[in-house]
Amino acid sequence: MKPTVAIIMGSDSDLKVMNGAIETLEEFKVPYEVKIVSAHRTPKMMQTYASQAEGRGLQVIIAGAGGAAHLPGMVASLTSLPVIGVPVMVGKLEGLDSLLSILQMPRGVPVATMAVDNSKNAGLLAVRILALKSARLRRQLDDFTKGQQTKVRKANLRLKQHKKN
Repeated sequence: MKPTVAIIMGSDSDLKVMNGAIETLEEFKVPYEVKIVSAHRTPKMMQTYASQAEGRGLQVIIAGAGGAAHLPGMVASLTSLPVIGVPVMVGKLEGLDSLLSILQMPRGVPVATMAVDNSKNAGLLAVRILALKSARLRRQLDDFTKGQQTKVRKANLRLKQHKKN
């Protein structure tokens, strides 16, 4: 099946963080591809990748980056596809530098920004975007949400039981 979501990152050291998005897309049976595309080390490759993404059938791009974290914004400047940025925690600033780099995009170059190291939510947002045109994904998302609600109800029951003891 042709990938509809791209998961890209600045280096292979980001893969551990980006696994949350991979696992989420697999859970929802969304076809995806994973690539290392560095804004700083391979800018021409990044430009080609981003500008050809839509033509290859991709519908959403999830981009993880640490430090200066230019990858999500640069990719967003080169495509009209939705780009979801995942700040990756590196160094002494604990991901704050990455978060602010991805958040503070100029007007006209939107990037949906997740919490630091939270690629799972990036995967879920990609699924929600795709669900706009997929009844199957909408049903799966409804089931996922119900599952989250059930977990909270069960946790409250456990608390109630704990309080009685």
